[in-house]
This record gives sequence, C-alpha cells and structure tokens, in this order.
Amino acid sequence: MTDQQPSPFERGTDGPKVIVAGVDGSESSLRAASYAGGLARRQNALLAVVYVQPLLPSGAALGAPVADTTEEIAESLAAEIRANAERVKDIWDVRWEFHTLRGDPYNGLVTAADDLKADAVVVGASESAGHRFIGSVAVRLVKAGRWPVTVVP
Repeated sequence: MTDQQPSPFERGTDGPKVIVAGVDGSESSLRAASYAGGLARRQNALLAVVYVQPLLPSGAALGAPVADTTEEIAESLAAEIRANAERVKDIWDVRWEFHTLRGDPYNGLVTAADDLKADAVVVGASESAGHRFIGSVAVRLVKAGRWPVTVVP
C-alpha cells in the first residue's frame, strides 16, 4: 500500500465550494457572472463576484480598457447583481457575495481567489484589441495554473 499525497489543488471536497467570477461591467464579464451563477447553483457552491477597480488611468495609453475608478461603478455593479439575484430568487437559490478591490485586475482576482480559497475562476473574454500587447486577464489567469479558469465569450 502506498501513501499517496494529495495535490496542492485538492481541497478534500466533491466539486467546487467557492467559484470566483470577475466582473468589470463589460457584456462578457456579466455573461461570465451569469454562467458562474449557474455553476454555483448546480454545485451548491458560493458565488463570489469580484470587481477590481483599476487605479492607473495611464493603462489607457497602453491600450488597456480602464473604466472610471469611482465607487459608483462598484455600487452600480453590486446593485445590478442584487437585482438579478432578487429576480430569480423564487426559481433558484444561489449563495453569493460581492467583493470590490482596488488595483490591477489580474492581481486583484488572484488575491481574491487565494483569500476565498476558490476552487474555480470564471471571467469574460477580453473585449480590447490592446491585450495583444500586454495580455488579457483571462490568459494570465490560465497561465498562472492555480485554479480551473473558464473564459466566457
């Protein structure tokens, strides 16, 4: 009989218990949140919706889409998610929470996924041509190889 060590990814559960969905207000990120919500519902997992407010408007010079960094965007996203969750609460019950951080979207999602002990990360496909030069958040998450990452078009 051999003593087999579990891999670092294994959390000792069947299926994901925490699914992180990165949102930035784009159509693809909202589709990603909806897709992650369906996964969370079917797996009885916690859906952690994460919005990372970019800090540096200078990123726009590199072709990265940089939204307004006001709290209003985070509040608007949270309100939209709450309204959608409220609309389907009698049909489906999904446990969810909203997190907002400030900084680089990639590092923010990595921090959130690590802190929440995420089993999976779901993000929308990049809608920016500039990511050919600096790489999209989705590609960087996949390359990190720390969680299963689903990219929703």
